[in-house]
Amino acid sequence: MAKLDEKQESGVAFITGVMGDTFGSAFRNGATGDGFASDITRMAASWAFHDAWQQSGINRKEKSIAVISALIATRQSLELKNHVKIGIANGLTVAELEGLLIQLTPYVGFPCIASATTAVIEAMREAGVSPEGIETSEERGLL
Repeated sequence: MAKLDEKQESGVAFITGVMGDTFGSAFRNGATGDGFASDITRMAASWAFHDAWQQSGINRKEKSIAVISALIATRQSLELKNHVKIGIANGLTVAELEGLLIQLTPYVGFPCIASATTAVIEAMREAGVSPEGIETSEERGLL
């Protein structure tokens, strides 16, 4: 079992604060383990969730917009769901998330946005903020 350094502990505390105790506990278990990808989890704790997320310059909501945009542009739908939930915890609204999808569409294209929209809707549902009756393209029979 690996002992976490100060930056890694700070990163674990940050991700637990925005994603909740269940996610935080699973993340800590991955970071303190010695199994496959434990080193990567420790890197994420130190570099992403301590160094990047806790640096000054822009606020957490703005950081969420930047990360969500990057994940949409690179079609990282699984990680996008986590970061939409982090964005909601950082103050992003449903209207702002939809506005972000609209803003990115001319730059990344409709197929990319269709995939991202599904991930965003699923994340909003999981976070309990999805508007009633909202459906993914798949649920509407479009994909």
